[in-house]
Amino acid sequence: MTNKKYLPSVIVLYLNYFLHGIGCSILGQVAIKEALSASWNVEVMAITAVSAALGLGRLIALPFAGPLSDKLGRRFSTAIGGFAYAVYLIGLAMAFNAGGGTGYRIAYICAIVGGIANSFLDTGIYPAVAEIINKAPGVATMGIKFAISGSQLLLPFFLGIAVGTTAAGAVTYNTLFYAVGIGYLVLMALILFFPLPDSDQKAEKKEGLIEGIKKANFSAGSVAMILIGFTCTGTFQLWLNCAQNFAKDVVGWAEPGIMQTFYSAGTMIGLIVTAALTKKIKDVRFIMVYPAICALMMVGVLMVPSQAMCKIGSFVIGWAGAGGLLQIATAVCNMLFPKIKGTVTALVMIASSLCNYTILTAAASMTPSGVMTMNIVLTAIGVLLGVFVNKNYSKMLEAAEKSA
Repeated sequence: MTNKKYLPSVIVLYLNYFLHGIGCSILGQVAIKEALSASWNVEVMAITAVSAALGLGRLIALPFAGPLSDKLGRRFSTAIGGFAYAVYLIGLAMAFNAGGGTGYRIAYICAIVGGIANSFLDTGIYPAVAEIINKAPGVATMGIKFAISGSQLLLPFFLGIAVGTTAAGAVTYNTLFYAVGIGYLVLMALILFFPLPDSDQKAEKKEGLIEGIKKANFSAGSVAMILIGFTCTGTFQLWLNCAQNFAKDVVGWAEPGIMQTFYSAGTMIGLIVTAALTKKIKDVRFIMVYPAICALMMVGVLMVPSQAMCKIGSFVIGWAGAGGLLQIATAVCNMLFPKIKGTVTALVMIASSLCNYTILTAAASMTPSGVMTMNIVLTAIGVLLGVFVNKNYSKMLEAAEKSA
């Protein structure tokens, strides 16, 4: 770390992502879905469309959130993200109380705000922690993923504490929504006063997204790399948001919430092991092997549905699907486009957000088994893209070195 005075700052930044781990996965919990669907009088799977709105919000904000972070500073971006996240979570609680179609519409709008919040947090906190822990930026990024996985690991416990009933006897988890929303407001207030080491970078002129794209020379392989941002996001988002419904409806598992813990444990262990393996194995190999593992695992869950397979599947998807695969894809893209790292990162994240919106919206009107099948097909496409990239990687790397 460059200076000990930044230690409180980096703790606050990681705490933002600890809370984000709850906010980004809370709508995927079957207990939350059932409570909200009862209040709004909609099908349980319809709640998945609200989760999809998070991706729409990210799509709206990503093109300008990064440039604003570079121009106005990490503090500005992080504070805006924290405030917007509080609006999203507290708004969900208010939407629950509204009931009926009105509540559903309020929740959808709040989820769009939540996606916007996510974009501002990403563009503020990712560079901020890398600037603070400048001797090991990879470790800094891993810390973010660990913070997210840590809260997801504890989410079933938080749900057990927060569950309550309204005066009318309806099950509610509003306590958790309010608590996390207020937590974001506290962190926002703290980050306004804590020091951040980005003031010297503000004078540097940054290219916008469109300018960076115009200067890029995209090949079929590089386009395939960006598309992997779409497919790998679908793998873990569909599992995170819909696998518990599969366990309940197909397997007959009354309370499958523990799947979240297995998923998060797989993610955390996967981060450690993958980080170690990347020292001996090229990063690009993982974008082919890990999706193949995920696809085979989901075929097994679909063919042999049981509680044991759902637990194993959650652990494996957490490891191979969510344990850094999107980050590896982004890192490979950065190697292929060394002059426009910010632009190509934005393109991968836009592909990821587009998947989050379109695929989860489609899943909202499908059966849990249909969603599992769609996930297998999408992940298999990711495997083919990974094979194509690996086959052409040497040529792509040579082209990148010539342009450097």
